[in-house]
Amino acid sequence: MPYLLDFQVEYPATMTQKELFTIWAKEADAALGAKKDGVVVDIWKCVGSRRVVVVVDVDSPDPLDRILMDLPIMKEHGQHVQVEVTPLRRYEDFAEDVKNRLE
Repeated sequence: MPYLLDFQVEYPATMTQKELFTIWAKEADAALGAKKDGVVVDIWKCVGSRRVVVVVDVDSPDPLDRILMDLPIMKEHGQHVQVEVTPLRRYEDFAEDVKNRLE
């Protein structure tokens, strides 16, 4: 099942940008590894912000919750990361459903 993950990463004034980037570099390795493994469909960094948007494909919410808890950025910096999770429906299925409702 596909999900849209919208990450907003903040950091406290006591943390340097270099310290944040050290954590983010570990996260980048994990994210790109997950993309190579097929769990991450695609991933984007939003220009000019500390926002990352990801589409993942997992069997159910349970593995997704475990994946999110195990992310390096969540383990090391989770109190400063907000994640909005949205289940996605294939547009083709939606379009077919709409057409069937017209019959």
